[in-house]
Amino acid sequence: MPSTLIKICGISTPDTLDATIAARAAYCGFMFFAPSPRNLAFETASQLAARASDRIGKVGVFVDPSDSLLTDAIAAGRLDALQLHKVSAARRAEVKQRFGLPVWAVMPIKTRGDLACIGHLDLSTQDRVLYDAATPKGADLPGGMGVRFNWDWMKGLDHPYPWGLAGGLSAANVAEAIRITGAQLVDTSSGVESAPGIKDVDRIAAFCEAAQNI
Repeated sequence: MPSTLIKICGISTPDTLDATIAARAAYCGFMFFAPSPRNLAFETASQLAARASDRIGKVGVFVDPSDSLLTDAIAAGRLDALQLHKVSAARRAEVKQRFGLPVWAVMPIKTRGDLACIGHLDLSTQDRVLYDAATPKGADLPGGMGVRFNWDWMKGLDHPYPWGLAGGLSAANVAEAIRITGAQLVDTSSGVESAPGIKDVDRIAAFCEAAQNI
């Protein structure tokens, strides 16, 4: 099986950034969403981006963002891609054209029927699709809650675009998830934390090792 890319989302400190780079993850996620315990101030994002340099891809994570937020976050975090939650296809296309960066569309999955979107997505509106477990109704956050969906639903699906898997992934189950789904990319946040928003360097290393040694 081809090697799977790894994204560690919600990086907020120098030591966890260093651990993510050392573990050979392809991407780190910088969260720009005030209600999240992983939210970054622009000053912190700028410091982390300078530390990361070009050693890892930097993905900005947003929930229905304004143009002004995107502008400031891209500059501060030196972002390489934009991960958009709760954004329409038309808005994704607008963001992609306006800012000239790859766009990752997040598709929340609660039932098998939600995967019907695979054959109907306009490929011009995003560069990667991230299938994430839908969070409980009324939840404040769009992800990072350790929720997963049934990976068996992904078996045999034909993906006409780059894609990734998120939702409830940890060192204990990421290898199984890759084997079942064939995920091109795996994305974790709470699965490598000791408490909400607090990443653990040992868990980051263990997750990456498990994903890389299939």
